[in-house]
Amino acid sequence: MPTDWVPTKLVLAIEGLRFGYTKSEIILDIPALEVRAQESLFLRGPSGSGKSTLLSLISGILRPDTGRIAVCGSDITALSPTRRDSVRANHLGIIFQQLNLLPYLDVVGNVTLACCFSAPRAAKAVATDGSVKASALRLLSELGLPDSALSRPVSALSVGQQQRVAVARSLIGSPDLIIADEPTSALDADNRDRFIELLDRQRLQTGCALIFVSHDEGLARHFDRAVDLSVLNTLVAA
Repeated sequence: MPTDWVPTKLVLAIEGLRFGYTKSEIILDIPALEVRAQESLFLRGPSGSGKSTLLSLISGILRPDTGRIAVCGSDITALSPTRRDSVRANHLGIIFQQLNLLPYLDVVGNVTLACCFSAPRAAKAVATDGSVKASALRLLSELGLPDSALSRPVSALSVGQQQRVAVARSLIGSPDLIIADEPTSALDADNRDRFIELLDRQRLQTGCALIFVSHDEGLARHFDRAVDLSVLNTLVAA
């Protein structure tokens, strides 16, 4: 590969990725994967297929054994842990499967937390809404969270309300790529579809790309493109 490999026209580019938690057990071998700006990608695969591991590699939490991962033009495999943290904070919005809301912060505090770690995202929030708090309140309102919930502890909110807080946190400051790790696994079919439609509507308004991970193949119809990890990963496809 050339040493100047930095595909700037993509929000995500993966090339020659191999990863294993031990040297004797490689679990991911992905020759290539690309995601373009404003694209929504559905990444499906059964439990244990390496979906969450791949997301950890994309977000720079893990480093591949070999290969390269570019996020918005930065080859994060060549960066220090501190620089990888900066790329993640500035360019990625993450919706965790368990949501990972902080119980000691109120609703607005949970949403604005993303901007505390990223000056560029804070600046974009201020440019859009006048202040980071105003941006959080706008997103929460657009996501349908009632004003009465703003003063309640996040632990006292319903699951659906907590999901809206997590989505607002991922969207604030207009990151380039949203990563969602099975956030609908605890919902019934109707609420699941409504949640995805809500997320996609907000995503289109902010102009970010989306990678949505799930084992549920029925969700693929909501997205621009669907990729099966068992096909993408040559260790399984073989």
